[in-house]
Amino acid sequence: MSIKAVIVEDSRLARNELKELLKSHPEIELIGEAENVDLGYELIQKTHPDLLFLDINMPEKDGFELLEMLDDVPITVFTTAFDEYAIKSFEYNALDYLLKPINEKRFATAIEKVKSKIEGTDDENTTNTKLTESSQIFIKDGEKCWLVKIGEISHFEIVGNYTRVFFQDNKPMLYKSLNQIEEKLPEVSFFRVNRQQIINTNFIASVVPWFNGKLKLTMQNGDEVEVSRRQSYLFKDRMSF
Repeated sequence: MSIKAVIVEDSRLARNELKELLKSHPEIELIGEAENVDLGYELIQKTHPDLLFLDINMPEKDGFELLEMLDDVPITVFTTAFDEYAIKSFEYNALDYLLKPINEKRFATAIEKVKSKIEGTDDENTTNTKLTESSQIFIKDGEKCWLVKIGEISHFEIVGNYTRVFFQDNKPMLYKSLNQIEEKLPEVSFFRVNRQQIINTNFIASVVPWFNGKLKLTMQNGDEVEVSRRQSYLFKDRMSF
């Protein structure tokens, strides 16, 4: 197993510490490092790593802001000197967090989590511009933040200049247009039902005929979605009705 990793950390000492720890884990291939968020963004867009070691507290922009900039977020292990961030990181669904100075045994545990996570996902082409079911997106809504797998999202809905994202019991807003989101979504599971909404067909609970040749879908969370007449024909064909 070869796992491509990058480090985004403003402290040269901390970057060197991580590189030294990685020497004991040859399965992790360090393909780049960056000292701030903007350089980190460029690095990630260019190299498409499997794993990101991310410092939280950096000048100008913090680690959370970097995640917000990314369309597809790598497996993320936070590094921080502040214990208060350790708890918060789990709100982001980060795989793990490491408190500085990083303990060698604790680092090894994090690497095992990374390997288990990667072994449990499909071997996908990460350079593809389309997201996949296992791709993660970062959502920040007020003080709450999430790293969400695309396959866990049931539907998207336009709300003004924002898009509401529905997953589990959460309905946060994403500052991207529905058209931007649609361009990235895997076509195998997502379908544009009307101008305002895109649904994940895996979360449909029922389908019933509606007025004027339209269809009405009920999602697993109970939300009802109306499929436009034009899209109803496409939907029937796609679902082999």
